[in-house]
Amino acid sequence: MTTVAAPSSAALALDAACDHLLGLQTPEGWWKAELQTNVTMDAEDLLLRQFLGVRTEEETAEAARWIRSQQRDDGTWANFHAGPGDLSTTIEAYAALRLAGDPVDAAHMRAAAGFVRDSGGIEASRVFTRIWLALFGQWRWKDLPVLPPEMIFLPPWFPLNVYDFACWARQTIVPLTIVSARRPVRPLPFGLAELRTGRPSPRAVRGGWDGFFLTLDRMLHRYQRHPIPGLRRAAIRRAAEWIVTRQELDGSWGGIQPPWVYSLIALDLCGYRLDHPVMRKGLDGLDRFTIRDERGRRLEACQSPVWDTVLAVNALLDAGLSGDHPALVNAADWVLGEEVKGPGDWSVRRPSLAPGGWAFEFDNDGYPDIDDTAEAILALRRVKHPDARPAIDRALRWVDGMVSRDGGFGAFDADNTRELCTRLPFCDFGAIIDPPSADVTAHVVEALAVEQPASDVVRRAVVWLLKAQEADGSWFGRWGANHVYGTGAVVPALVAAGVRPTASCVRRAVSWLEAHQNDDGGWGEDLRSYRDPAWIGRGRSTASQTAWALLALLAAGEIRSPAVERGVAWLVGEQRPDGTWDEPYFTGTGFPGDFYINYHLYRLVFPISALGRYVRAGDEGASP
Repeated sequence: MTTVAAPSSAALALDAACDHLLGLQTPEGWWKAELQTNVTMDAEDLLLRQFLGVRTEEETAEAARWIRSQQRDDGTWANFHAGPGDLSTTIEAYAALRLAGDPVDAAHMRAAAGFVRDSGGIEASRVFTRIWLALFGQWRWKDLPVLPPEMIFLPPWFPLNVYDFACWARQTIVPLTIVSARRPVRPLPFGLAELRTGRPSPRAVRGGWDGFFLTLDRMLHRYQRHPIPGLRRAAIRRAAEWIVTRQELDGSWGGIQPPWVYSLIALDLCGYRLDHPVMRKGLDGLDRFTIRDERGRRLEACQSPVWDTVLAVNALLDAGLSGDHPALVNAADWVLGEEVKGPGDWSVRRPSLAPGGWAFEFDNDGYPDIDDTAEAILALRRVKHPDARPAIDRALRWVDGMVSRDGGFGAFDADNTRELCTRLPFCDFGAIIDPPSADVTAHVVEALAVEQPASDVVRRAVVWLLKAQEADGSWFGRWGANHVYGTGAVVPALVAAGVRPTASCVRRAVSWLEAHQNDDGGWGEDLRSYRDPAWIGRGRSTASQTAWALLALLAAGEIRSPAVERGVAWLVGEQRPDGTWDEPYFTGTGFPGDFYINYHLYRLVFPISALGRYVRAGDEGASP
């Protein structure tokens, strides 16, 4: 049982954490820590380079060293720390190591192959893994769902047009339509027969929409064999133009890995040579996403400088730094320079809305997101910067305009809710639509509560949050793990919007958090909770998740409750001598159930916010 931390020890821990965070700021004003995912990023990077003919032995050896270092004792690779072995991830890692020359009879390769066969083999892997294998002749294109490039011509009002998909999905789907049409095969110098079972791939249920789309896929396969030549050529040309116009200044597409690699493959199939400026910029840009150390070479799936910076600013302000502190003014100056001032794909649904807001990455001007924008508003309004107000006002107008019809907020688009997209045969991996979520909606409410507390947007968003509360008192977390994250975001937002801490919705949330506090005083929720409800609210204590719970409890008025005291004591007791915390567990979410993230700055910024609010609440309570 964790003992209660004295307020003085919490203050000392807070000071040490702030010193560490301030030491991580760059001279330009931003913060950025590693965004860690899984080895599919590295395996697919090698496969991409093999496909394009640019793979080097040095890159291969470095990436293979990293991939091997992430293999577990049972021969598998997982999608998050201490998670279960993942079939598709293990297949892709195995294929990459075969490229690196690892022999099939090596112990680590035999263990991986055994797991793959026991789990159903290549035949049971996700569609995207089998697409990679098809590129190299290890799977038949005719056994994959068809993605016709002609869909690029569907107008935005027509079902299943590209804008019905979430921004990350549409940027991946458009290049894959070209790949699906061209069906390239560039054979590897080896086969993967040892990963096969000989059993047929699992088939979807034939009833309802699943049956309809299976029938549609069979029709598209027939069309694929005999497309209308002129229409097919025009569709591929239009899709390639769509891709090229969305390349960012750093060479990426959307600042994320999936559309990046598929766009390079698609353009290669359209005849873009490697020395073409678009291709050269795309390949060169991957270098900025590459981390090299003694463990090898690995790629970040994305980079989060804007997100990291606004979270760091808000944390330091919560800790009591003055709004005119040079570090905060410098950060605000950089954030203001990152404002997105032009239209993007979001404009398709909101054509009359003026731009504003911020994206997640260094370069992603086509896809600002509502979550980053809300956090930036919270940060900038408290920093004393002479140029902040106009940017805040533009952001407020943009966020107001991005509300969905039901009053909630998605991450990148408004009303991106067409569930029909999820029934398509190739959609067996990751979230492919962007409906409103509790955590994003909560961040918007918290940002707008001070700026425009009486607005209809805030009122409707609060109603949305109240309706979204789970029967057990928690909220689902779309972009963080999981109910601890959702609850940690929503409770402070509701209180900021005027909901009383004594309200039943808040008390139920408090009861849920208290019931799910670990014996050591911290909180944790395993990512398996997205698929298995038995894991909801359960998991090893982590610094970020403990902080999320504390932020909710403190907002609910539990300033000196036993749960808060034990949670603070856990943070104080687990702090490292350098002021930060160890956190190998992934607490960020990319696609619930499929893709997860370890934001290496979460372990620092959220504990600072929680400790800062705890210490300041104690100081205020002690004032005469």
